[in-house]
Amino acid sequence: MNAPETYAATNAASTGVSIDRKRLKALARRTDRPGLVFIAKWLAALACSSFAIWLALGSWWVWPAMLAHGVILCVPAYALSHETAHGTAFKTRWLNEAVLWATSFIYIEEPLHRRYTHTNHHTFTWHAGKDSQMPFATPMDFRGWLQEVSGFGLARFHIAAMLRLAAARYTPMMREVVPESELPKLTRNARLFLALYALLAGLIVWGVGWPLWFLVLPRVLGAPAMLLFTLIQHVEMQENSPSILESTRSFGTSRTGRFLYMNMNHHIEHHLYPQVPFFALPELHEELRDQLPKPDPGFWRTNLEVLSVVLRRSLGRHTKARSIRQAPHMIGQGRFERIAERTM
Repeated sequence: MNAPETYAATNAASTGVSIDRKRLKALARRTDRPGLVFIAKWLAALACSSFAIWLALGSWWVWPAMLAHGVILCVPAYALSHETAHGTAFKTRWLNEAVLWATSFIYIEEPLHRRYTHTNHHTFTWHAGKDSQMPFATPMDFRGWLQEVSGFGLARFHIAAMLRLAAARYTPMMREVVPESELPKLTRNARLFLALYALLAGLIVWGVGWPLWFLVLPRVLGAPAMLLFTLIQHVEMQENSPSILESTRSFGTSRTGRFLYMNMNHHIEHHLYPQVPFFALPELHEELRDQLPKPDPGFWRTNLEVLSVVLRRSLGRHTKARSIRQAPHMIGQGRFERIAERTM
């Protein structure tokens, strides 16, 4: 499948979905309170998980404690960096930017690079060679799944991107998605981030233990949970389509999952109307329910079915999914043709 010669921005208009303009304006209204409440709950959860690590230091229980802490750290950090990259987490601009910087530091991506590549992702959602946030090649096989879910693929990309930005050695994709006048800012910010990471590494080498136990190891252990959430946003969906309904998946999850992921399980809705803040996505879902496909089953069930599909694809067996939406060309048996290479 070849990418089209011309592109239309992928959104509600390209998809044929509509909503009353006054209702959309009300849903898109920004305010600080929901974001501040979310951060307060997040910090409280992190305090509890940090206390569990402190209690478990010196025993093998420290590993499950760090895993739990890592999930609580990584998933909301990703979700907040995403929401603040859109500028919708808070009405107050400086607050939005401060949280973008803090969470991007945890996510390990320079904040303006995060914002510009994500804007491109919304403009060219799942378009081969144009979408700058395609984290895996399609169709996905088991090797690709393992590289994605382990966090190895993303970490390799983020480290390489940070070093390239710091050295002002911009890739063609960077030059395509970032305005030329902004590139020096990305270089300055990347150098600052690298200096801070070096400081953390130096503290660990000098025998200071808290960065290792409360940040570095939990960040590694919690990354797979974060990536299982992000994986199912677009995996097994249609490349090069103007319709968000074909390229993107919404899915069910528990109350805890909705909190950690800031309602981004309503992912079709988010791509249709990215100006709607995270706290209004459930209401947007209700408004659009009759125009959208039914969300795929819960987080675990959807991920297990994706794993089943990619395993069968790697073994040359039939790849028809039983209960999740899947692009027609993803269904087959035996040899499969590579459609898109990863851009992350």
